[in-house]
Amino acid sequence: MKYKLLIFDFDGTLADTRAPIVMAKQETMRQMGIAVMDEETCASTIGLTARLGFQQLYPDLPEEKLEQCVALYRALFDELAAKNPPVLFPGVLPTLKELSRKGHILTIATSRHNASLNGFLEALDLKPLFHYVLGGEDTPLLKPNPDAVLKTLKDLDIPPEKALVIGDMPFDILMAKRAGVAACGVSYGNAAEEELYASGADYVISSFSSLLKL
Repeated sequence: MKYKLLIFDFDGTLADTRAPIVMAKQETMRQMGIAVMDEETCASTIGLTARLGFQQLYPDLPEEKLEQCVALYRALFDELAAKNPPVLFPGVLPTLKELSRKGHILTIATSRHNASLNGFLEALDLKPLFHYVLGGEDTPLLKPNPDAVLKTLKDLDIPPEKALVIGDMPFDILMAKRAGVAACGVSYGNAAEEELYASGADYVISSFSSLLKL
C-alpha cells in the first residue's frame, strides 16, 4: 500500500459548501459597508479561516472591523447552511467506505472551526469513517502552513512517504508539500486543474471515486 494515511480537506473536497460560503461572505460585505466581491473572488478564499479570508480580500481592514466581519460571517453562514445544508460530492461515501475497508487510515485537516465541522460530519454520516480529525482550533497555524499535516503524522506515527493529502485548493497542496507529503488535487471543487498542478500537486482527479485507482 503506497499511501497508508489519507488526509482530506472538507470544504470543496468531501462536501459542497460553496454556495452558503459565498452568500454569507457577500452578505457580510453588504452589511459591513465594504466592497462586495464577486463569486469567484469570494470562492478563492475557501479553505482559509474566515479571518484569513477577509484579511486576504481586505488587507487594510482595521482589526476591530475584521473581527466584526468574522463574527457576522459565521452567524450568516450557520443560518444559510441550516436552510441549504451541504451535500457530499458524488461517490464520496462509498469511496471512503471502500478505502477504510482496504485498511487506509482516513483523517481530516481543515480550517473550518470545530463546532461547524463536527456538526457537518454528524449530519453527513461521515464521523464513523474518520480515525482522526483536525479543525481550525487544533493547530496554531493553518493552511497553507504544514502544521496540521505534521501533527497528524506525529500523532498517528506515520512517515511522510506513506501519507497523501487530498484537497481542492492550492492551500491544501502547499500545506502537503511543505510537510514533505504527496498531494492530490480534486478539480471538481473550487480551483481548476492547472492551478492545482501549478501549486505542486502530484495528482489531480476529476471525480472522488478516482482515488481508488491511485
